[in-house]
Amino acid sequence: MERPFLPVITGPTASGKTACAVEFCLLANGEVVSADSMQVYRGMEILSATPTKSEMRGVPHHMLGVFSPNERCTAAEYRDRANRAIAEILQRSKQPLLCGGTGLYIDAVTRPMRFSEKSDETMHAELLALADEPGGRSRLHEMLEKIDPESAARLHENDVRRVVRAIEIYRLTGKTQTEQSREDAQREGDYCETIFALEWNREALYERISRRVDEMLERGLINEVRALVRENGDSPTAVQAIGYKEIAAALEGRTSINQAIADVKQATRNYAKRQMTWLRRDARTIWIPAEGRPASEIAKEIYEKWRIIAEQNAPAK
Repeated sequence: MERPFLPVITGPTASGKTACAVEFCLLANGEVVSADSMQVYRGMEILSATPTKSEMRGVPHHMLGVFSPNERCTAAEYRDRANRAIAEILQRSKQPLLCGGTGLYIDAVTRPMRFSEKSDETMHAELLALADEPGGRSRLHEMLEKIDPESAARLHENDVRRVVRAIEIYRLTGKTQTEQSREDAQREGDYCETIFALEWNREALYERISRRVDEMLERGLINEVRALVRENGDSPTAVQAIGYKEIAAALEGRTSINQAIADVKQATRNYAKRQMTWLRRDARTIWIPAEGRPASEIAKEIYEKWRIIAEQNAPAK
């Protein structure tokens, strides 16, 4: 069975992925499947920079607002739903495009990754609670180091979600995440993917991040966080979103709003660094210069490169 061609547009936060994805789909008769771990949740549209209707420009977008903030979307759940969306797009003779900055979600769709079908919410909650204790993050990381040294070397102790997940995988399956990754690498994925990442000078990207946070505030970020706090409290989902804890702290009087805004900008810059590190480790990544270029021009370059790659890899007739 022939594997469908799947272009991917990714890059660090605020790099212009959404605009490029829309322009690409207008060229390719395509539809976007979001690969963003926060955009899958409802009521967090500003926090997650979910594209607005005007930004979508009539291009259908999938995997947006699928879950409540009180629900937990695992990578396995995301993959299953994203694959269904891709299949439906192909059935309509449209071109699916995966777009987002969550590396785990991109890998979940494009790599033959196994995910445990088991789940243990009690274990998950206990590990997250440990992370909130004094010195808890270091203890979690040491725990992982004992069972999976390679994953521990790859993950920073502050990357709590992924550290916890690596521990859960071992406890639930008896195999480390590293062992599973090596086995999975020997198998063929479901798609012929081509991954394009938008490349920016660091200082220029940080300036874009600062402007985006300011725009989020103008759009009503504080009121959105206020509503999330009121309706969801310390939801495991909501507190993972950059901006939630920082703004919530200001609303509760634990810091000033100016300090909270500065903290949001710094946390976003740190996240962009982690995204770029992830992408640079992936040998599949094709970097596309984005600084100073309109989205239409970037998308056209991506489209033309993708078409050439697809033609070169098309099965002989």
